[in-house]
Amino acid sequence: MRFSLQLRGLAKLALAFVACLMFLSGASAQDKQPIKIGFGMSLTGPLGPNGKSALLAMKIWEEETNKKGGLLGRPVQLVFYDDQTNASTVPGIYTKLLEVDKVDLVMGGYATNMLAPAMPVIMRKKMAFMGLYGVDVNHSFKYDRYFAMIPTGPDAKTALTQGFFDAAMAQADKPKTVAIVAADAEFSKNAADGARENAKKAGLKVVYDRSYPPTTADFAPIVRAVQATNPDMVVICSYPLDSVGMVQAAHEANLKPKIIGGAMVGLQNTVFKTKLGPLLNGYVNYDFWLPAKSLTFPGTMEFLQTYQARAGAEGVDPLGYYMGPFSHAYIDVLGQAVTAAGSLDQDKIADALRKGTFKTIVGDVKFAPNGEWAQSRVLQVQFQNVKGNGVDQFKDPNTQVIVTPSNLKSGDIIYPYEKAKNM
Repeated sequence: MRFSLQLRGLAKLALAFVACLMFLSGASAQDKQPIKIGFGMSLTGPLGPNGKSALLAMKIWEEETNKKGGLLGRPVQLVFYDDQTNASTVPGIYTKLLEVDKVDLVMGGYATNMLAPAMPVIMRKKMAFMGLYGVDVNHSFKYDRYFAMIPTGPDAKTALTQGFFDAAMAQADKPKTVAIVAADAEFSKNAADGARENAKKAGLKVVYDRSYPPTTADFAPIVRAVQATNPDMVVICSYPLDSVGMVQAAHEANLKPKIIGGAMVGLQNTVFKTKLGPLLNGYVNYDFWLPAKSLTFPGTMEFLQTYQARAGAEGVDPLGYYMGPFSHAYIDVLGQAVTAAGSLDQDKIADALRKGTFKTIVGDVKFAPNGEWAQSRVLQVQFQNVKGNGVDQFKDPNTQVIVTPSNLKSGDIIYPYEKAKNM
């Protein structure tokens, strides 16, 4: 009996010892300083809706990563500031992140106009730097530690509208003339440069080629000027509020090209889709991800379920197709590179980004020598059969049909625009 009691006592002591070790181990993990990942993000201003959507996706990654034990055995912590969709705030934000907050890693914010102003600060500090949805940001900087999270491929400028031109030139009634309209801003100018190259390769005559100030509010005069040239194609390179204004003005003027769209930021967002509704029918425009079978990878739908369950409370795009998957993949690639590097050394992280192939919820990501994606995967999508202004219809792949590239195609283009517009 005494022996049995002694055994029980030893067992209790052993359990207490194990519990103590587990407590100390947990406390030690919690006591580790977090790896701080710093960035600016447009949370207000014209790019605010997209920026907030991106931030939610990045927070989901942060939570997932910490549940798995963090990076390099340390928790991760996002440190971010609102750039207000104002490029002049960006250098100060990154200076503060690096010199005051002492972040371990930096990432770019969202969009070309917000990425380019950060580059001089990043280059001085010799940090590895990834940019989300920036078109040809590194063209003039040629910084060997910049990596673009946008599927435009090595020739980013032309890739954005290449599929738009391909879809048009594949028709029996080929277009012969083109009008190019662009905002006087970094992204739009890059996209317009690419459109000119694509037009030249296709043998098209450019009958209108002008830019407008980013502060433009009335697009009717621009649309009337385009209409006066009677173009077969209209390529619009615009930011969100401009895109809405252009669609409305084109509808009011009864503009009738054979094909219209191209590089219009904003038409990917649910808030603008529901605002414009049937006015979108017939537009062919770039996109990067839609819930098509060809674009679904391990973890994609699980991420979307998590994102959409939280979207309402966060006040972000309820579907999240445009910003969500790519924003999650964006920070996940950085995390994988840190793991591959085995340290926070910026040389090693940059080298891992150059050499690696990263499996993400948007598929495999590999970078070309210039930091762009090794292969282009830009979609051109036509709005078809949009009825009213409800949200749920945009979950139906038949309202947003992928018309190029051919290997990801989900349906045929309705051509010319007038035919699709009236369906």
